[in-house]
Amino acid sequence: MLELRPTCEHCNKPLPPDSLEARICSYECTFCAACVDNILNNVCPNCGGGFVPRPIRPSRNWKADNYLGKDPASTSVKHRPVDPGAHAELVASIGKLPPEKR
Repeated sequence: MLELRPTCEHCNKPLPPDSLEARICSYECTFCAACVDNILNNVCPNCGGGFVPRPIRPSRNWKADNYLGKDPASTSVKHRPVDPGAHAELVASIGKLPPEKR
């Protein structure tokens, strides 16, 4: 079950469960679209993977109790601003590889 983390790990921008701006890697590291595009260059600073839009959990119980009310979003903030120098080194070493080849 996805945690649906509440904020961008870098800039701490709120990313509510229905946000179209949330991006996640395969480890659920969560960043806003602006940070992924303008700062991270689609390279996760925690694992080196790429990002995809975070799915939106249904807010209503359309079927079988699979909805936000039964499985709420996380309230645990993971604010870990990215070190620009360290991230630049990571991007220099793997940034030209497409995410599926990293």
